[in-house]
Amino acid sequence: MRSFYHIASTVLLSALVLLSQISRAETAPPAIRIAVVGNATSGKLGFVGAPQIIANDPIFKAELAKRHITVQWVPVSTAAVATLINEAFTNKQVDFAYYGDLPSVILNASGISTRLIVPGGVGNNVYLVVPPNSPVHSINDLKGKRISLNRGRPWEATFERLLATNHLTYKDFSIINLNPQAGAAALASGSVDAYFTTSDAYPLVDKGLGKIIWSTQDLPNDWKYRAELWGTTDYIQKYPEATQLLADAYVRALYWTSQEKNQQAYIQAQTLDGQSTTVVQRENQNKLGSWKQNFSPLFTPALASHYQQIVNFALSNHLIRKNVDVNQLLDGQFVPVALRNQHLENYWTLK
Repeated sequence: MRSFYHIASTVLLSALVLLSQISRAETAPPAIRIAVVGNATSGKLGFVGAPQIIANDPIFKAELAKRHITVQWVPVSTAAVATLINEAFTNKQVDFAYYGDLPSVILNASGISTRLIVPGGVGNNVYLVVPPNSPVHSINDLKGKRISLNRGRPWEATFERLLATNHLTYKDFSIINLNPQAGAAALASGSVDAYFTTSDAYPLVDKGLGKIIWSTQDLPNDWKYRAELWGTTDYIQKYPEATQLLADAYVRALYWTSQEKNQQAYIQAQTLDGQSTTVVQRENQNKLGSWKQNFSPLFTPALASHYQQIVNFALSNHLIRKNVDVNQLLDGQFVPVALRNQHLENYWTLK
């Protein structure tokens, strides 16, 4: 009888080992599909920032090749980033995306589950621009006037915060919903009295078509809008190893960028999407931080607080109908491993 149980146990153990091997064999996906803001020139896809560095990362390429995994970069237009990426996530056309905070919250409120895998640094600046000869000096001077603002984009939450800080509301202005290209043209033609936007404020200034009267450059990081790496919860749970490889590559990209010796190379690479060197330089001159800290991938209390502000903004403005749990949005399991893998545990500080 003992012999029978011994044989049965051995057979059962062998079966479990085999099932485990099969399960491990299935953990490698055929591809990682990543949505990225990009444009095609001469028939070739071009994009900048961390995605560009990841795409050329030899370690990332080698690790994927070992597992027979390919990367598919899915380009989206700058004119409708949020809409296109959210549609791609909804239709299961992409697994990851590098994009903004507000559309991510809106997507999750709709029932599509994604998670923030790697924070994208301290955030991006926004600017309030008026015509060069305008007598306007502050947001208060614009009461009753026309402001171009692309509704639903990440920087809208900052706009509302600017209003609230000055005891103003949307009703105090005539808000014209235009995408960035149309908004810039409207300011240049005099069709609007102000334009709330991102770093495309600088080309308007350089061309003598506008002047900046307010920005987030000298404000705490939680005023800035964020763009970072998001992934579908389904993919993350099915393929944690592949997700970790991407997280490692993203942290490597941020580490490379954060080094002073690579600053000029990074700035030069950023000009590939049409921005001038001086625009990139000015955009990255955050007055309360440092070049190194600008690219920190750490999950911080400030990060969680920022996303809670975004959720509250979306709820109060009826952009979403149900609450989103920030604790579920932020998936902090991959960054610590990526930092350990590259011996960077003490490189960035929690500021």
